[in-house]
Amino acid sequence: MGRGRAKAKQTKVARDLKYQTHETDLSALARELHGEPATRAEEIEPEVLEKWSDYADPQRD
Repeated sequence: MGRGRAKAKQTKVARDLKYQTHETDLSALARELHGEPATRAEEIEPEVLEKWSDYADPQRD
């Protein structure tokens, strides 16, 4: 792809981001900014918890 096509694609993407309205989950943003966990341990699959439990911070529970 030449530089002209790449620049045109970047311009199109930038224009789409600028002028289209997107749904923003403000509560998720607030949780992320305040450092609250995005998911609870109950929502995570038991197999995943078992696999990664060695890496968990024991003070965080």
